[in-house]
Amino acid sequence: MNKLSVVIITFNEEKNIRRCLESVKEVADEIIVVDSLSTDSTASICMEYGVKFVKQEWLGYSEQKNFANNLTSNNLIFSIDADEALSDELKQSILAIKEKPLAANVYSMNRLTNYCGQWIHHCGWYPDRKIRIFEKSKTRWSGEMIHETLSFTHQAQVVCLKGDLLHYSYYSIQEHVLQANKFTNLTAQEAFEKGEKIGICGIYFKTTWKFIRDYCFKLGFLDGYYGFVICKMSAFATFLKYTKLGQLNKKQ
Repeated sequence: MNKLSVVIITFNEEKNIRRCLESVKEVADEIIVVDSLSTDSTASICMEYGVKFVKQEWLGYSEQKNFANNLTSNNLIFSIDADEALSDELKQSILAIKEKPLAANVYSMNRLTNYCGQWIHHCGWYPDRKIRIFEKSKTRWSGEMIHETLSFTHQAQVVCLKGDLLHYSYYSIQEHVLQANKFTNLTAQEAFEKGEKIGICGIYFKTTWKFIRDYCFKLGFLDGYYGFVICKMSAFATFLKYTKLGQLNKKQ
């Protein structure tokens, strides 16, 4: 039987962490939570589930996840975010790969996002396939700021599991606005450090195309009111990123 370590990084996740832990407790042989000094009840909730809870100041997304991976006692890792949970079908798929020799060294899954209480099946948000189960000895998180990705020291043989990883993203539009502002500070800085430049026409084109692509070509209109909101917010985030990039270039 293949033993599985579940790894979660947290910061003030009291709204989400219980649901996440409930969903993984049947598939996990151990649960590692690395917390970047939460000030809410995240720690006490985790203690109820007997997890290995480690406090670590924020190192950045990639390094925080690598730090957490190094704490596991098993080679097979399932990396899940605190605002995610397993569907019943995905849970059974994971249990199945534990019971027999691995069919692959990397496993991906489709992620289905819940936005303000509604499941979103379009807008470019689904299937949103993510690689989340991998071997620690052959894998490492890399990337800058918010764009962490998995790097492999071997040829990755990927199998997509049946079932959805359920992502509880935003409970309100206000949360989405605040997160868009926070993330575009990082993406604009990242683009600036890479030497990217853009003018007014470029900002207009990228913003307009983002909405048209997601709402029309990626069928965001089929998700109704929240589909429209998501597509407008995605376009707005594009606008914020590139206007902030323009401001950084002007300051330089």
